[in-house]
Amino acid sequence: MLNATHPVQRLVENINSHDVDAIVALLTSDHRFVDSLGNVTQGREALRAGWRHYFRMVPDYQIEVEHTLADGPHVVLLGVARGTYAPEGLLQAQNAWSTPIALRALIDEGLIAEWQVYADNEPMRKRMAGATA
Repeated sequence: MLNATHPVQRLVENINSHDVDAIVALLTSDHRFVDSLGNVTQGREALRAGWRHYFRMVPDYQIEVEHTLADGPHVVLLGVARGTYAPEGLLQAQNAWSTPIALRALIDEGLIAEWQVYADNEPMRKRMAGATA
């Protein structure tokens, strides 16, 4: 039986290296991404566009995993997400943010069928509201 944590670890590595094609290669064709507000994006190509947009908005985005829990096809990651909101691509220290994060993945035949983010978006929203370009 395939270890469900393996594709999740690879996904985090690909997110941290901002390799959109490698991210999408780990997703099922009908993949569901659920953000921390409950918004759902479905399908590989929609996720390809979504990740490209997010990495333009937060070009130094990183996930630091502190704990991994697995139960069959379900994997939960606990850690910290951080980055810098960069309007117009400019990284400025005052626009940096960090927040605790929980991520839930559902694995189907070695691919990630669902990725759900549980995080407080307020640090990012504050940076967006007061960002300087």
